[in-house]
Amino acid sequence: MAGHSKWANIQHRKGRQDEKRGAAFSRIAKEITVAARMGGGDVAFNPRLRLAIDKAKGQNMPKDKIENAIKKGTGELEGVEYVEIRYEGYGIGGAAVMVDCLTDNKTRTVADVRHAFAKHGGNVGTDGCVAFQFRHCGQFIFAPGADEAALMDAAIEAGAQDVLSNDDGSIEILTAPGDFIHVKDTLEAAGFKAEFSEITMKPESESELSGEDVFKMQKLLDALENLDDVQEIYTTAVFDA
Repeated sequence: MAGHSKWANIQHRKGRQDEKRGAAFSRIAKEITVAARMGGGDVAFNPRLRLAIDKAKGQNMPKDKIENAIKKGTGELEGVEYVEIRYEGYGIGGAAVMVDCLTDNKTRTVADVRHAFAKHGGNVGTDGCVAFQFRHCGQFIFAPGADEAALMDAAIEAGAQDVLSNDDGSIEILTAPGDFIHVKDTLEAAGFKAEFSEITMKPESESELSGEDVFKMQKLLDALENLDDVQEIYTTAVFDA
């Protein structure tokens, strides 16, 4: 972890997401609709829908927007049918990038994603070219100063796979994707609420960027983030704190 702060990078990412809350609402609504279409509108029997609604509430998304997105998924309201697509490629300094999309027009989406990569110094690769560099898992980040011993005990008891103590004092807990909700509920019942939690693609190793490369990489990530069809972006790139 030398040379950069896990906590600083997480806070930077959260800050940029908060700046784009309007776009976040649109993306979360899509995810809710797809989750409801695939697994039904009852969160008790649809973990993916539960996660999407939790994310919506975390962004203070209005209740009526959440309910309408569910109804579009279950067919109670007319809505667009979206397809899930993942693109893989490389950014500045060879940093791996994965882009998850929900789209109603594959031709438009692939053209937009390729253009964003090409314009900002990256390139789209073949399926699987960078996926091996990421771990599909549930991730919880706790701010520096958390009671590490107590948190570790609670995490292990809840069924977490790994508890990592970062150089900057933050604590990271990793779970199997299917255990994420159980671990989240168990930790919160024990009084531990993560500052940041999600099911993600966590880099197995990181590509540390500095100087001008940070600016260039952020431009690429922003260009991808601004595409309407993009839901999530994962990258091995980390920036100097």
